[in-house]
Amino acid sequence: MSKLPTKDEILQWISDNPTLTSKRDIAKAFGIKGAARIDLKRILKELEAEGHLNKRKKTYRDPDKLPPVSVLQVSEPSADGDLFARPLEWQGEGKEPVVLVVPRASDPALGEGDRILARLQEVKAEDHQYEARLIRRIGQNPHKVLGVFRKGAEGGRILPIDKGDGKEWTVPPGATGGAKDGELVEAEQSGPKGRMGLPRARIVTRLGDPSEPRAVSLIAIHQHGIPDDFPDDVIAEADKMKPAGLSGREDMRDMPLVTIDPSDARDHDDACWAHDDDDPRNEGGHVIWVAIADVAHYVTPGSALDREARKRGNSSYFPDRVVPMLPDRLSGDLCSLHEGVPRACIAVRMQISADGTKIGHRFVRGLMRSVASLNYQEVQAARDGDANEKCAPLMDQVINPLYDAYEALVAARKRRQPLDLDLPERKVILSEEGKVTSVDFAERLDAHRLIEEFMVLANVAAAEELITRKSPLLFRVHEEPSPEKLDALRETAESAGLVLAKGQVLKTQHLNRLLSQAEGTEHDELINMSTLRAMTQAYYSPANFGHFGLALQAYAHFTSPIRRYSDLIVHRALITAHKWGKDGLSPHDIEDLEQTATHISETERRSMMAERDTTDRYLAAFLSEKVGSTFTGRISGIAKFGVFVKLDETGADGLIPMRNLGQEYFHFDRDAGTLLGADTGTVISLGQRVRVKLVEAAPVSGGIALELLELAGNAMPGARGGRPGRGRGKGGGPVKRQAAKAKRKDAKVKRKLKRKGR
Repeated sequence: MSKLPTKDEILQWISDNPTLTSKRDIAKAFGIKGAARIDLKRILKELEAEGHLNKRKKTYRDPDKLPPVSVLQVSEPSADGDLFARPLEWQGEGKEPVVLVVPRASDPALGEGDRILARLQEVKAEDHQYEARLIRRIGQNPHKVLGVFRKGAEGGRILPIDKGDGKEWTVPPGATGGAKDGELVEAEQSGPKGRMGLPRARIVTRLGDPSEPRAVSLIAIHQHGIPDDFPDDVIAEADKMKPAGLSGREDMRDMPLVTIDPSDARDHDDACWAHDDDDPRNEGGHVIWVAIADVAHYVTPGSALDREARKRGNSSYFPDRVVPMLPDRLSGDLCSLHEGVPRACIAVRMQISADGTKIGHRFVRGLMRSVASLNYQEVQAARDGDANEKCAPLMDQVINPLYDAYEALVAARKRRQPLDLDLPERKVILSEEGKVTSVDFAERLDAHRLIEEFMVLANVAAAEELITRKSPLLFRVHEEPSPEKLDALRETAESAGLVLAKGQVLKTQHLNRLLSQAEGTEHDELINMSTLRAMTQAYYSPANFGHFGLALQAYAHFTSPIRRYSDLIVHRALITAHKWGKDGLSPHDIEDLEQTATHISETERRSMMAERDTTDRYLAAFLSEKVGSTFTGRISGIAKFGVFVKLDETGADGLIPMRNLGQEYFHFDRDAGTLLGADTGTVISLGQRVRVKLVEAAPVSGGIALELLELAGNAMPGARGGRPGRGRGKGGGPVKRQAAKAKRKDAKVKRKLKRKGR
């Protein structure tokens, strides 16, 4: 071919011949030789600059098409068992294509997260654009990092945002994904260590400016791997749903059920009503109705919605957003008990005696209509004599009967004595721009406690009902503290002059007695914190081991199926046990109950860590403008590398590194959980009051560094306003070193004798 091809002719050739895209292949195809190759090179450069082509090493290809051999990441199998994968080398501007993996009999089994090298063929199918044949598996679930990208002459580096990860990652040229300097990115390890011993990474997601207030929760979501986008098939399934009708349900629309939630609640999944019991055998008793959204009607076993809900395990709540377990069509609409709208529900009618003892219950599948959506503050104000226009008409029939029933339950609670910790919950208040305006401690009203007691009673009824009917279910389990943790709590109590009895079967009433001893004293917060540390983590299990903290023999989560998968399983169990329909527990649900329990226990912990990290970052951002200021607080933890302090004003947790404890050397006593000064014999222990200076607050990592100024009212040597220090040695002199050593030895002997019971 004597003349040069047009740009369109070159693009058409590349499209038709995806394996022959080097400059040499193109020149050969069009018969271009000699000096004409220079003109061809110019045309290809222009096509590249215009975005039509993308150069990969020595080949050119259409950026909106995948190369014939690509690296893919395998996704979760579809409902039909098909295996799809997402391309890791997609560089087009349009929607990422869907790739169907077509396995051969000789191929190894592939699972979600596997990375494979595959040969692709473009197809025209309804649900995918490419088919892939496995060449080889190249890795599984590569290590990922979230950090700030710093651009360099050749690629760049990633500075991890995780407080515990100080190792940088190097990003080679061509693996930056177009990230800009200072941008927050997610990357995955792409090879062994490179120059300077740093691991190599490839940027997979750009998350924007890390200093933006709205990026705070986004960091935690990505860092902890919380799914925050619903797949298309899940959204499509939710969008097709229609409101449930009355068929097969009890008509509860005339009951004056109300929802009571926080003023900023995003959904309403529980409603309640109470009235005096007219049964002559239960004089002075009450009837309590608790109605819960019938999520099981919409989320059926094996559906796309069900798979996604199980995968998430629960909703995750952040100060500026919610990552829901279910799409908004369900969580914010069909499964939300909105005022004046008929909604499907599963409800329990509970009879309690005048002293709050539950004497009976009955479950129904119904259709209800909430008469009002109320918040805690307005309900409490109404009870206290200041009813607004919404609450005033409900006082006699709804609000007062709710409180009357609650007061009976308070009497029963006092007899049962669940663990009564006093640990105020902090709440981050954001402006419309997402900046922290203040940090408040959540108000605890009787209206909050009322709903809590009603929900606990309904959860107990669900567990008892399913046990009686011999149905599989998921229990909420909270085991008693370990002997080792109890010994540590006992030592802390004794050091504060308090007593925790020994040599008996531990009950919550024993711990409550300890908490009562500490109430109002300088050790109040210390004992509450230490008691909380002694507790085990609650979890889900198909076996019933009781709930120690609530002092209950059987407990199951029933009241929040919009946000917890465990509750959905309990709802399905109730449906099957009562023969209410075909949307109950499936054989697969029952077979996988143990695995489901383990999985959702893990997703719950994942959400808790993400929510905690987000709060830490918001608090660090709030305090970053107060560096150099002094604060009061209490020691909440001790380690060999420093002291953790919880600040009074915000509840923020900061670290005093060893270097900021003053000018003497401190010995860490692991057994006692204390630090002992080598010069002065000063003992730093859990719960002590301190005054500290804020040295650093890093919003991206959430880290807060402090300097110790005063301990228990005494200035630290070398600190501002303290006594002059003698140097940061291993001791200030022979006499003081010997005295400190003798003090440590004496304390160790005493602990050994105490453990042996002498």
